[in-house]
Amino acid sequence: MTTTEELLGPILRDVSRAFYLTLRVLPKEVRQSIGLLYLLARTTDTIADTNLIPADKRILKLRQFRDRIRSEGAPMPDFSHLVREQKSNAEKTLLLHSSEIIALLEQTPAFDRGQIQLTLETITRGQEQDLERFGDGSVLKSLQTTEELDDYTYRVAGCVGEFWTHLTRHHCFPEAILDDSRFLTLAIRFGKALQLVNILRDLPDDIEQGRCYLPSVDLTMAGLTSEDLSRKASWPKFEPIFLNWMNLANQYLADAWQYTLMIPHEHYRLRLACAWPILMGKRTLQLLQASNNPLEPNTKRKISRREIRGIVWSTTWRVPFRGPWNRLFANK
Repeated sequence: MTTTEELLGPILRDVSRAFYLTLRVLPKEVRQSIGLLYLLARTTDTIADTNLIPADKRILKLRQFRDRIRSEGAPMPDFSHLVREQKSNAEKTLLLHSSEIIALLEQTPAFDRGQIQLTLETITRGQEQDLERFGDGSVLKSLQTTEELDDYTYRVAGCVGEFWTHLTRHHCFPEAILDDSRFLTLAIRFGKALQLVNILRDLPDDIEQGRCYLPSVDLTMAGLTSEDLSRKASWPKFEPIFLNWMNLANQYLADAWQYTLMIPHEHYRLRLACAWPILMGKRTLQLLQASNNPLEPNTKRKISRREIRGIVWSTTWRVPFRGPWNRLFANK
């Protein structure tokens, strides 16, 4: 197995089985570059999320790694301390292979490399902003406004939709006649949708770690504070706010499905790669909606492997047929 095969195979699989499934179905023209972006973004996530390291030191490592992504002449950061603090063997392995991931970036053709660097610039600045905002998590803090939440979801996910679109448009269907402005708008909402689903799903865990991504302006209008969200008894007052954000996430997922419909019909692999996370996100929201109280940590939030297999099967047989494919999102 070559280094590239190891990085985009078992190493990537172990840090995200769901994305690995998507990567495997992507057309070969974009598979390596999209996988590489994911590996780099997952590495910066690991840096940002290593809570046993002080926030200011994580910010420093993020900046050093961003410099190295941006410039071949920049030194590679020393991740030895971060490696020692990892509880996950998969994330430890990812950090240990960070130099090889950078080497793969430097071998990437110029167009793809530029898109990866631009996107990582946005992602890492969002992660840095997050660390500056929440610090070490010892004191619970929240975003203040809906604009801050929109900016956050763009920086860590919406920009990935842009990246995906620029890459696939360039390599897979450069001659197709599309409304590119709308295509990019839907792509950004696609990324934001998946991040909003994560925020709603992970709410109790984030609160426990001192982070509330739902804006305080909404909570104040309901007579709540972010501290109230650590108590399941707050659910009756919090429910309208939660449902409003659920509705927005559902709308963004519907927009994401419109994105799949704009992909030229014959690009089956691309449409499947987009459909799977959309339908998994929709199912996650259904689980949250069916729960008695999403503030309870033991609420079922993740879809089962059986459900994932069902999504893969239901999309794979429909993808050649326009009618069944077009109706799929509404019927799920």
